[in-house]
Amino acid sequence: MDDFSSISLLSLAMLVGCYVAGTIPLAVNFSEEKLKLITVMGAGLLCGTALAVIIPEGVHALYEEILEGAHHSHGQAGVVDASEPKVEAEAALSGGGKHEHSHEQLHACIGVSLVLGFVFMLLVDQIGSSHVHNAEDPEAARVASSKITTTLGLVVHAAADGVALGAAASTSQTSVQLIVFVAIMLHKAPAAFGLVSFLMHAGLERNRIRKHLLVFALAAPVLAMLTFLGLSQSSKEALSDINATGVAMLFSAGTFLYVATVHVLPEFQPNAAEPQTQTEPVPFVFSARLKFSPSR
Repeated sequence: MDDFSSISLLSLAMLVGCYVAGTIPLAVNFSEEKLKLITVMGAGLLCGTALAVIIPEGVHALYEEILEGAHHSHGQAGVVDASEPKVEAEAALSGGGKHEHSHEQLHACIGVSLVLGFVFMLLVDQIGSSHVHNAEDPEAARVASSKITTTLGLVVHAAADGVALGAAASTSQTSVQLIVFVAIMLHKAPAAFGLVSFLMHAGLERNRIRKHLLVFALAAPVLAMLTFLGLSQSSKEALSDINATGVAMLFSAGTFLYVATVHVLPEFQPNAAEPQTQTEPVPFVFSARLKFSPSR
């Protein structure tokens, strides 16, 4: 099977799997209590995904090349001719300085990418709030804005996943493609479930929920195909030099953290009208903990 057929099948499987997982809360009629429980678990999955999957994946993508290069240089060090100690020492010092400089750049890149993602969603939220602002009912405006930004944050992350899969497919290594595909599906399916649960809890109509879900499900496959088709050999080398996949993942992590902390978590804070029970945080903690199982 050629690379194009492979990425096409993986993209189709990702689209169908994500959409089916998201329709489960819509297909089953839940009572008010069960819907609230499922929504809490969905929120836990969203937050766990942000903290335990996206950020580690982005950091791993950034450091992968440097770690491989360091391992390669250490392997070569054992076979250097002993008659050239001065040259070897100078090379080691030079290499060490370059690695230290690269590490400093990557440290800065991690923080900048996360902050930019968070600020991007903050700006989107402010723009969305200005369009749906209702002076008579500010609470309705806040809820409407949260629906948009929750979906948009997940779509940005899904798009970064698609870039990662498309880049993996361009390597022509089937094993790498499958590993990336499985890693993506392990958190895309629960994220779709959590998104739909949150939108149902926010009171969005079912037809509009399906549209939000379809946009989320399409984001990764479409970006995977575009990335695969758009990458020439020189483009692959350029993207590799700037660690584009890692930056995209960390940027999406920033958007995800904004959605989780600003819109999802406040929905489950106790209030005077509906006091929170002692056991209500348990499903949230349990579902968030599911994301901390090792994926590599």
